[in-house]
Amino acid sequence: MGSKVNKSHYGYFFIAPFFIGFAVFGLAPILYTLYLSFMKWDGFTDPVYVGVANYTRLLHDSFFYQTIWNTLIIWVFSNTPQLILALLLALILNEKFIRGKHFFRAVYFFPHIITPVTLGVIFSLMFDWQTGSINKLLMNLGIVHDPVNWFNSPWWSRIIASAVICWQYFGFNMIVFIAGLQSIPNEVYEAAEMDGATKRQTAVHITLPLLRPVFLFVFITSVIGGLQLFDAPLMLGDGPGNTSRTMVMYLYETAFKNFDYSYGAAVAYGIFIVVMFFTAITARASRLKE
Repeated sequence: MGSKVNKSHYGYFFIAPFFIGFAVFGLAPILYTLYLSFMKWDGFTDPVYVGVANYTRLLHDSFFYQTIWNTLIIWVFSNTPQLILALLLALILNEKFIRGKHFFRAVYFFPHIITPVTLGVIFSLMFDWQTGSINKLLMNLGIVHDPVNWFNSPWWSRIIASAVICWQYFGFNMIVFIAGLQSIPNEVYEAAEMDGATKRQTAVHITLPLLRPVFLFVFITSVIGGLQLFDAPLMLGDGPGNTSRTMVMYLYETAFKNFDYSYGAAVAYGIFIVVMFFTAITARASRLKE
């Protein structure tokens, strides 16, 4: 006869703080935002029920569609080099013969602990067209003769915002890839070496396939985080014609600058649907057989 399982209810007291905190600071605001999305409220007068008018307005809002496109462009420009750089560095720093690899891992991870607002301010000062160090460097090298107004170009403003995101997160993804590489058994590599496999064949046919779950994790988290860009692009500005305005920036301006909290709530749920849509596509594509 097996020992009786202790079903004491005292364990609930230990997990209660998390659920209470989530209910107060997470679930309640989410439900209240849903309630506001069906109202008309400017934060000063009493809310007035308007039904689905805010969502109807959102479906016909060309600015919202523009912010979706802007966000996708910045995400692609930041995520593609970010994942490539993180994987290459992980493969290099996971080799046994590399000296000081722990130091380089810490150095590459360092940008991740800096706040996005700080990075946005730093890059905005570096690329300032009058006093920025980038223009001064290019002029001293003779590459350009006049200062370049980087943030007056739709594509340069997007590329700079993408560079900030890439520089901040490639170190984190590098650490995740290194963890995935270290989870691969050494016996697999030893068997491949005994069979005469080259480094390239080992990387292509063993390392990358076994890293597929890690790739999926990194890609899905990058989709979720990349479609919620706010801090760094806000510090860099909207760009000419609002070409660098992201979805969350539009939400912030609608609710907290224009004091249209009800429509801002509808925008928030619109962003949620967009993020879930692209996340579902990513998860679905990962299940497709080659």
